[in-house]
Amino acid sequence: EVQLVESGGGLVQAGGSLRLSCVTSGFTFDDYAIGWFRQAPGKEREGVSCIGCRDGIKGSTYYADSLKGRFTIVSDNAKNTVYLQMNSLKPEDTAIYYCAAARASDSVLYGSPLLSPHEYDYWGQGIQVTVSS
Repeated sequence: EVQLVESGGGLVQAGGSLRLSCVTSGFTFDDYAIGWFRQAPGKEREGVSCIGCRDGIKGSTYYADSLKGRFTIVSDNAKNTVYLQMNSLKPEDTAIYYCAAARASDSVLYGSPLLSPHEYDYWGQGIQVTVSS
């Protein structure tokens, strides 16, 4: 059974930091890209960052343009876990954050980084991040 379990969310003041974790199981970790997405109330789900998601290259990373420099994605392959370090948080970062898995080879098929929700096959349940002003 494929599972992705997020943790590390919560309430933080603007300017603060959080580290989200995504623990995965049930699939061959090295064969998959892991992405982070978020969805704010009344808005569509949007891609935040992904790893192993560019040109089928293991460890490759990609970030949404608006988040570059504040968020960092890393992978611990020994633990089948991906982390999203979020710094300098802003109230507009408030959302439910999801991690998801997609076949890394799809980045070659599509010819672009995997950061669209429809490209991902498996999803976690999501975790709330709230940034107060």
